[in-house]
Amino acid sequence: MSRYLPITIASLSTLLIASDAFAGAFAVREQSAWFQGLSFAGNATVSKSLSSMYWNPATMTGHDGIQVETSQTVVFPRATIDLDTATIDAVPTPVTGVPYSSGDIGVDAWVPAGYGTWKVDERLTLGVSSNAPYGFETKPQIEWAGQVYARSSRVLSVNITPMAAYELTEKFSVGVGWQLQYLQVRLKSATGVPPIAANSPTAELRGEDYNLGFGATVGALFKPWEGTQLGIGYRSPIEHNLKGRLVVGGNAPTPIRANIIMPETVTVSFQQELNERWRGMGTFEWTHWSRFGTFPVFNLQDQVVSELPFQYNDGYFISLGTEYDFTENFTGRFGLAYEWSPIDEANRTPRLPDANRFWISAGLSYFYEDWLEVDIGYSHLFPESESININPDHPFYEGITIQGPVNDTNVDIVSLGARLKF
Repeated sequence: MSRYLPITIASLSTLLIASDAFAGAFAVREQSAWFQGLSFAGNATVSKSLSSMYWNPATMTGHDGIQVETSQTVVFPRATIDLDTATIDAVPTPVTGVPYSSGDIGVDAWVPAGYGTWKVDERLTLGVSSNAPYGFETKPQIEWAGQVYARSSRVLSVNITPMAAYELTEKFSVGVGWQLQYLQVRLKSATGVPPIAANSPTAELRGEDYNLGFGATVGALFKPWEGTQLGIGYRSPIEHNLKGRLVVGGNAPTPIRANIIMPETVTVSFQQELNERWRGMGTFEWTHWSRFGTFPVFNLQDQVVSELPFQYNDGYFISLGTEYDFTENFTGRFGLAYEWSPIDEANRTPRLPDANRFWISAGLSYFYEDWLEVDIGYSHLFPESESININPDHPFYEGITIQGPVNDTNVDIVSLGARLKF
């Protein structure tokens, strides 16, 4: 069996990402069917799944021979923005002639991921992963009272990371990887005078990084005694030089450019064997979203023609989970998590009306002989009740004040994965 097979198969997922529409939350956590069932508890420690290498490349030392894995996840998000008020502040007068509800803005998403590892010798392991670390898509109805702030939004990414891990001792391993990442952004909103009237023209900003962004990933795995694992992983920030166009109504496109830096992430996990069949695990994760401020958009004359205002806070995630081996062929898992969103009322917009959320997850693995394993995971997310409140103090303010709750919010996630061993 060729030692290049893991790289070839893992890369197929990236081809699928690049050739089909998909979306997820802006930072896409859904990289593993195995850890989906745990609410991603223990995701920086070694399990039978290769996918922990996404968060901690040092975990590759826990896998023998040649192995490949794929994870296919479908996300079903739902949310409706029901505005109580929408006012043109310059007059001032209420918005009329269009609905005050966005309709369901959620767009179902497909998120594939692929992994491959090759145990070169007793200490060295090489691998590669293909993922979509960032992505989302929301789509309100075209005509509504908040259309100046969002008609549709789409962000997608493709990330390929070759990695190497080395077992320094029986208790301590390290890993490193080099990220290559593609990013595309497409944002639409209403324009014109006034931009809230029915049949208002659309302004579209589109940009992508054809030259790719580059970053690193590093990690360490410590096994202080048998049955206990402590893992830490770091994914670096990646700068993207977006180039594209700004189209306002029927006017000629304006070539534009913008530099965006995607945030770094630190993941810390533990895993503890409680007996021969039962394990407990947990994870804490920090994402440096506060570096995501306001990014100017320039034309070819280096003049600012627009801005991308975010002003996010840092994001945090904590989870606890457990696994139980029912038989040699079946393992069940369960996990709970809480996530602090980088988005709050001070920076929330109709493009991405994110909120803090509670996770509940369950999963099952089937081990067919020694060469094939299948995982399934399910999560339901319960976002907290939040509101849109765009006023003159909001970074995204465009002359129209809108206020109202985000209703009917929930997310269902189903993930299916499989591993082959050679």
